Amino acid sequence: MKDDFFKYQAQTSPHPLAIEVSRAKGSYIYDTSNKEYLDFVAGVSANSLGHNHPKVTEAIKNQLDSYAHVMVYGEFIQKPQVDLCRLLAQNSPENLKSVYITNSGTEATEGALKLAKRVTGRSGIIAAKHSYHGNTMGAMSVSGVERQNQAFRPLIPGTKFITFNNEADLEQITTKTAAVILETIQGGAGFIEPKNGYLTKVKKKCEKVGALLILDEIQSGIGRTGTFWGFENYNVVPDIIITGKGLGGGMPIGAFISSSEMMGLLKDNPKLGHISTFAGHPVIAAAAYATVTEILRENLLAESLRKEQIIRIHLQHTAIKEIRGKGLMLAPIVETPELATQIILKCLENGLILFFLLFEGRAMRLTPPLTISDEELVKGCKIILKSINQVLKE
Repeated sequence: MKDDFFKYQAQTSPHPLAIEVSRAKGSYIYDTSNKEYLDFVAGVSANSLGHNHPKVTEAIKNQLDSYAHVMVYGEFIQKPQVDLCRLLAQNSPENLKSVYITNSGTEATEGALKLAKRVTGRSGIIAAKHSYHGNTMGAMSVSGVERQNQAFRPLIPGTKFITFNNEADLEQITTKTAAVILETIQGGAGFIEPKNGYLTKVKKKCEKVGALLILDEIQSGIGRTGTFWGFENYNVVPDIIITGKGLGGGMPIGAFISSSEMMGLLKDNPKLGHISTFAGHPVIAAAAYATVTEILRENLLAESLRKEQIIRIHLQHTAIKEIRGKGLMLAPIVETPELATQIILKCLENGLILFFLLFEGRAMRLTPPLTISDEELVKGCKIILKSINQVLKE
């Protein structure tokens, strides 16, 4: 299978981890030799409830027994879609009650950018340096790392980049700006939190010039950072929310959320302002509804903050300079990218899955399932410390 993987399946990097997966359950993934790996990555923040969660599996099977795809998004009334939209709206700020389900977080970014231009009649976008909002052309156009973008230019024009947490740069937000798009917590840059009321100051500037604030909650939302939406931690309410990853409990989904008044503009002038064949697929929507319902029912929002402290207490080593992030979106930082890579690979040997961040080579991704047990967290931290010592000794 490994030979065919490299021969027939297009690769995304020169050196994939290449675990041959046979099954997965809870916080563990098993390879074809039945080796057990404790998963501290959760499908890159996607498997909120771990692997093969019974509630999600049951929802998928029940929906398959009724119907799968029946019509392009938005034409037929389908219970899984309506249920999911209602649940997201009920857990969003008062002005954000209209939900457009998409196939992915990247598509949600595209929809949000289109909506901002439609609402304001403007074309200028402000985004952050070292940001990441997806990998389609529109999303890449507002992602601020040139080494990722240079091979694919020209991208969509009209984007200016500012430095996250730099208040002086807010002067670049003007009456020509349609929207400012920011990650609530910068992900690929190293899990960097907003500081000194930065996001509220961005929102105030947007209101002053008539621009919209889009907050990318693809990683920080759906309970991962201790509140339903990550921005609730920072006393700000955006005009448009982007979500994805953990929303689907391991199934591919995204959504952008705004006011009914704004979202209604996509219906006309032109009609079909955003359209998608498989968006809101009923099987996936049912899985997402089950995921969000379980996160809320089991109080996993507060649990993510409590579990953060377990990691911080048990993951102390002189090689770890700091641990960035919030809740179960954490990134231990070491001295060099080379050391981080060695530790990640050694952890894999020792039965623990960690991963890299896109643009901060010194970071190691810790985004385990929200359902991970205290004992599993301590076990994983011990493996990291053991792996660090082995790498340093070697």
